[in-house]
Amino acid sequence: MMWINSLTKSGAATLAIGAFTLGGWLAGAGSAEAVPAFAMQTNQPCSSCHVGGFGPQLTQFGREFKMNGYTMRAVGQWDVAPVSMMAVASYIRTSRDQDSPPAPHFATNDNFALDQVSLFFAGGFGQHFGAFVQTTYDGVGRAFSWDNVDLRAVTNATLFGSNAVLGVSLNNSPTVTDPWNTLGAWGYPYTGSDVAPGPAAAPQIADAFAQNALGLNGYMWWNGAVYTELGFYWSPDASFLNSMGVSPDETNQISGAAPYVRVAYQGNAGDHNYEVGAFGFFADVYPGRDHSAGTTDRYHDWGLDASYQLTSGAGDMWTLNGRYTYERQSLNASTILGLAANRDNSLNDLRADLSYYSHSGFGGSVGLFDTWGSSDALVYADSRTNSPNSSGLMLQADFTPYGGGHSPMGPRFNARLGVQYVYYTEFDGARHNYDGAGRDASDNNTLRIFAWVAY
Repeated sequence: MMWINSLTKSGAATLAIGAFTLGGWLAGAGSAEAVPAFAMQTNQPCSSCHVGGFGPQLTQFGREFKMNGYTMRAVGQWDVAPVSMMAVASYIRTSRDQDSPPAPHFATNDNFALDQVSLFFAGGFGQHFGAFVQTTYDGVGRAFSWDNVDLRAVTNATLFGSNAVLGVSLNNSPTVTDPWNTLGAWGYPYTGSDVAPGPAAAPQIADAFAQNALGLNGYMWWNGAVYTELGFYWSPDASFLNSMGVSPDETNQISGAAPYVRVAYQGNAGDHNYEVGAFGFFADVYPGRDHSAGTTDRYHDWGLDASYQLTSGAGDMWTLNGRYTYERQSLNASTILGLAANRDNSLNDLRADLSYYSHSGFGGSVGLFDTWGSSDALVYADSRTNSPNSSGLMLQADFTPYGGGHSPMGPRFNARLGVQYVYYTEFDGARHNYDGAGRDASDNNTLRIFAWVAY
């Protein structure tokens, strides 16, 4: 297998622009990173890069592959087509019928949904450039749009006597560049459905700017241990978002550029691999892209994260991921526009998940979530308590028969069958009667049975 070595700035810019243009073209024609094209390129089974043999949760090998710009390639694997596809379908049942159908063509309960169908342009091109471009058909909203985009240019250097991977990423979502599964873009749960109900409040860094922003990030991976990243995100104009299948009317607009910072340390001790890190995202935004207030809202998000993986001699794997995010909100524009009652609010978000996967393909996980913060009569007007507080847990059991290879449908085919159950102890501000109309948090408890295939 070949690793990366050197880079020219002009070549990096040229390939990034070209690959980005191709990604936009594909989009014109739910998110997961399970790409058989990468498995074919490296001539490795999916289990080499992914915990449990299916994406997006990465092993240490998978993280190295990503940080090295998707360029690692097995000898002789030069004729692999850098394309893949994926589909996710679900059956969803809530403990009590939802107040209204989650989308046109759906019922208030007992729904079957084609959650998403995605096409990927994913591969390494030479020793210095790589791309991960996803375009998705949303089977719930019944629309095409671009999805996750991560275009990379990389090189190697020697710094303080140790190897350093230096990279640049052009991407469309804060945290989509991150190699660990602790932050929002690739965090637990790794599959979901828009048919299922969910809490209203989340930090801006979680997903508020996913697919409606552009970012240019530089990163360094030093000595296989220290990771640092600095990026800036800005909002494209409305015509660009429309061409990518994103409705500008449903997004906020970043004023200028929003900085994103990330630091992490990864260590190894035999079969044990661990990471501790910190992150931050700082954005001034026009709510609803409305400039009439003459000022902006300001969001400062920062947090801590950690992960741990244990691999047994038999190939079984335990993983533990967690993050805490604190968001300070200065809602200057929203208070003028009548969208917020308080100028200053705060939001806290705590996430943790534990999973076990056997080498035979069976796995299980449990995830805990807790969001709490300031009450605001306008921001959280749909809550009886005017509160963002929500908490609960998610359980998942699944089976991935071909994660280690040997699929009867060829080396590109992979599949996962699973069942999820989400249990809410608090939802949008209360345990009981959170909406003032008698609905309890437990009424939103959701059973989901899903099939997830990739080729």
